[in-house]
This record gives sequence, C-alpha cells and structure tokens, in this order.
Amino acid sequence: MRFSDYPFLKYLPLLIGGILLADSFELFGIETISIIVLILVLSYFLLINLKTNQTRLQLLSLIGYFLIFSFGILLSKYQKGQAALLSLDEPFESYLAEVRQFDLQKPNSFENLLEIKAIKSDSEWKAANGLVIIYHQAPEPLLPGQFIRVSKAPERVGAPKNPHEFDYRAFLARKGIHFRQFIGKDFQVLEKAPESSLEFLLVNFRNHLATRLKDQIPDPQSEQIALALLLGQKQSLDRDLREGYVQAGVMHILAVSGLHVGIIYALLLGLLKPLRLSKKWSRIYLLFVVLLIWVYAVVTGLSPSVVRAATMFSLLSLGQLRERKPSIFNILAFSAMLMIAVNPEVIKDVGFQLSYLAVAGIVLIQPLILNWWLPRNRILEYFWQLTAVSLAAQLATFPLSVYYFHLFPTYFLLGNLLIIPLAFLIMQAGVPLVLFGWIPFFGDGLGWLLSKLIWFQNQLIQLLQVLPWGKIDRLTISPLSMILFWMALLVWSAWATGNRKQLIYLSFTVFSIWSGLRFFEVLNRPAQELVIYQGKKGQVFDFSFEKKLFAWNQGVDQEELSFVVDPNRISNQLPQIPDTMIGILDTASIIQLFPLNVSYNQKTSEIYFPLQKPKDVAIWSEGEWKSSSKRDTLKLGDAAFRILF
Repeated sequence: MRFSDYPFLKYLPLLIGGILLADSFELFGIETISIIVLILVLSYFLLINLKTNQTRLQLLSLIGYFLIFSFGILLSKYQKGQAALLSLDEPFESYLAEVRQFDLQKPNSFENLLEIKAIKSDSEWKAANGLVIIYHQAPEPLLPGQFIRVSKAPERVGAPKNPHEFDYRAFLARKGIHFRQFIGKDFQVLEKAPESSLEFLLVNFRNHLATRLKDQIPDPQSEQIALALLLGQKQSLDRDLREGYVQAGVMHILAVSGLHVGIIYALLLGLLKPLRLSKKWSRIYLLFVVLLIWVYAVVTGLSPSVVRAATMFSLLSLGQLRERKPSIFNILAFSAMLMIAVNPEVIKDVGFQLSYLAVAGIVLIQPLILNWWLPRNRILEYFWQLTAVSLAAQLATFPLSVYYFHLFPTYFLLGNLLIIPLAFLIMQAGVPLVLFGWIPFFGDGLGWLLSKLIWFQNQLIQLLQVLPWGKIDRLTISPLSMILFWMALLVWSAWATGNRKQLIYLSFTVFSIWSGLRFFEVLNRPAQELVIYQGKKGQVFDFSFEKKLFAWNQGVDQEELSFVVDPNRISNQLPQIPDTMIGILDTASIIQLFPLNVSYNQKTSEIYFPLQKPKDVAIWSEGEWKSSSKRDTLKLGDAAFRILF
C-alpha cells in the first residue's frame, strides 16, 4: 500500500489539523481567513492553466495542502461564530419558544427541547434564536410545533466542576444547545401543535413508528431493545439492561451503526441476483438501494456511524454503477471529510471516532488475522471471519474505549459470536415490521416474533453477565500511549509489504518519545497532593502521598462519587477504595484532618494550613488547572481545587 495512491488520506489530517488549531489563529477573523481561502483557490486554478513543470507541480501541491488546512480553520471559525449568535448572551426576563420534539419520560418530570423565537428584555420583545433543554411537569404532554411562553430565563449549561468529569456542556454545545431549565408547570401553551406540518413530518413519522413498535411488541425489555436496534432510540433503555450489553462487549449492537446499515444493504443487494435484472434496471435498483439506505439513516437520527456507513455504501454502489471498484481507504477518508465539512465538531464525537477506527481496523487488520487459519468447513469459515472482524475492530478501538470508558469487556469475542448472528435475524424481522407493520395480523405476528428473538438475545446477555470476571474496569491510558498502540498496529499491517527498516526506525522513535515523556511525568509527580472535589451539596478531600490515598467525604453521596471523584482517581491510577482520613473536632465547626494537617471550617467551607504552607494552589476551570494566588486560606466554591505540598 502506497500512501500517495490514496489522496483523501493525505487531505483528511490537514482538514482535521486546521479545525483543531483554529484557536491558535486568534488574530485572524473569519473575514481574513475567507480572503486567504479565496486567494488560494484563485492561485490554484491559475497555476493549473500554466505550462507543466516540476516546480509548478510542487507549488500546486503546496497550495492545495495549505488550502485544505485553511478551509479547516474557516469551518471551525464559522461554526463558533454561529454558536455565538445562538448563545443568547443578552440577559432577558422571559421567552417565546417552539417545541421541537416529543416528551421524554424522566423519573420526576418530562424532558423536551425548545427553540427560542423571541425574548423579552426591558419590557420589549426582540427576535432571538437558540435551543434550550427543559424539564416540565405539565399534565398534558408537549407536542412538536406548539408555542409556549416561559416566564423566566433559562440557565446556561455549566462547565465541569471537577477534573476529568464528563463535559456535559461540550456534549450539548456540539448539538447547538447552550441552555437548560426546569420549568415545572410555570409556562403557558399559546398554540396547539399543527395537525399537519412539513417541518415536523420526520419527527412525527419517527414517533409514529416508535408508538407502533411499542404496541406490537408485548415484552417491555424487548420493546426497549427494538427501539434502540431499529430506530436508534436508546433513551428508554433500562440501566441494568444497558450494563449487560456493555459487559458483554456488544453495546454497538444497540447503537444504530454501520453494522445495521450493512445488514440492510446486504439484504437489499441479496435480492439483485435472484431478480436477474438487465444492466439498466440493475442500475436503477442500485440507486433505489442507496435511496432506502439514506431514508433509514434519516429516520434513525443521522448518527455519525450511520452517516459514515450510508456514505460509504453509497459511494460503493455508485462505483458499481460505473463498473469500478473504488479504494476503501479513499471512501473512508472522503466520507469523513464530508461529515467534517457539514459539522466540524463531529471530530469530537465519540461515536464518530469509534466508528472510523473500527472500520479502519477491519480493513487493515482483519486480512492478517484471517491468514492465521484457513478452515475448509463453510460454517467454521463463517465464524472464523466473524471472529477476525471482532478481533480487528476491538484491537483498533481498544485504546479509545479505555480512554473514554475505562473498561474492557472480557467476553467481547464470545458476545459478538453469539449476538451478531442473532442481531442479523432480528433485523430481518424488524425491518419488515417497520415497513409493513400497519398490515393487520401480519404486523402483530412479526411483532410477536421480534419480541421472542430479542427476549432470547437478552437471555444470552444475562448468561454472559453472570460469568466471572466479565469486565476489567478502572483502566486508563494516556493520549501518547494510544498513539503508540496504533503505531504498533500500523507497523504490523504494513510489515509484509512496507520497508521494514523504516518501520523499525519509526517504531523505535515513537517508543523513545513515549518512554521519555513517561519518565518526565513520573519525575515531576508531586510528593504530596490534595484534591478537593466539588459535589452538589458537599466536598470530597483526596490526599495522596507515598502511593497511598486518604479521603474525607463531606456530604457527597455514593452515586455522585462515580462521576464527580472516580474519573480523576482512575486517570491518576489512584485506589478505588482509599483509607479514611481522621477528623478531630477542634471547635464547634472546625475539624482537624490527619494525616493531611489542615483545618476545615464546616460553616464557612474554608480551609486553613496551620503547619505546612502549600507550594502551589490551582482551581479547575474550563477543562484545566489554573494557578491561584491564594496560599493561606481557601474558600471552597463551585469548582475543584488542587493543592501541592
């Protein structure tokens, strides 16, 4: 494989680099970058028409690469500019908004999404635009297309208060949402939902399909899995059921992804041969298949993995129309570039990253694994190919899964061998149910069959869940270690055809850099460190020294610990169950904590350092530790503190 044969593989890193480094070009506004892009485009087309020579070709390549990099910067700045327009920085008293979706049941309320149309500021209504997640307790459900008036302004989604805590603000911002609000019953419905609206046609159609599936599938747990498998609606999944699929290593089955699109594509393409169509009608049928795939992608919500799969299968089908077989590497890179051009923030989406890594792993590594054994039996060959796909995808996604989720499903291979063939059968019953479930008796029969198939799948998941050592959790990996792992996979995939001397030199260089940075990290690790986590109603003190961890919990419940404290403990490889600090009540409100030797005032939430002054104090802000000038007394507030001694 020569890298130069796959041009889009060269362009993709440049586009991503431009997006990631856009903030480094603060001096250049969107107008300046637009002018630069325009000049580069004109220069490129001007050079094309000149006489060909080596210098011109090199200059064309340089301009082309710089153009793609600049285009990435432009995309990022444009999107952030749009986000600023939708962030509603002006303070306001109340707002008028349109309901965008159907209610989602929560334990004590209903969740919905509103699009703000106007705000009331200084007794005057002004046009506005922005999205806000609301939680209400109205007796009647909110419906898409309704207009409501809310009498108070929403709150901005806050940044994480603690290190390595899930960044819910960034997660919502990628969807264009910057506000959320609990409104209870304190709102007024101004207009009923329109009976027929083209704008909400897809939302209503999706809800109609979901309602029909719920009516036709008798088993509640089967119903939850069917909604996730067929329509991509995972909101109603039971926590224990979700945990079972995670532990079995088959959670990807429940996220509508390339697997599901591939199954539908295979089912539709499998009809082409028996139909024995002419060349002209075969092409028309292929276009019909592409159309159906995109209809399915739209109905299921256009998740990154589905869009990636739909784009790839569309390009493959178009290649067949032209009787050409395009390179899978070019298709993979081109589809990624298309998605990034539409939404630059998609590169930060976990589903996008895992989806492309899995496909890249299958393309590069599966053939190497298949060569280990060549079974003669067709059944054995099928399961061996499935095993090779599972191993290749798991190897490619393993570092990123550990980085984000900190666990490894031990029985992922067994889970995939059992569940994927069953998922294929479920899709064969589920797709006709979605399409033809409206037919009396036929729809009910398919619903019963689908319910039983999913029930059997859930039983297999429960069996895997009770097996000992089902998962290895509390794992962690650094970004540099991830790169080292992927470099090793690339060296392995290129070993047979590449320059082995260069591959060895590259491996040695990457390993040396990794070792040096790890040594520097260990060398600069503080001898004594206190981290104070901020919970909803209290704090947790973590004091680490000499590879020991002592903790003091002041009002943070066990469930909150898992997302407030654990992420940082896991990232720094600290014990899950620390020793308890000794607290001695000095006065009515002041506690002396040992072996930390600090005083904590429970009434004022202040910390004093009577014996040992800290070397450095930092507060967690905007995703990083920022040094604070305070040294003697700390007033605990809305964010975590780190104190080094």
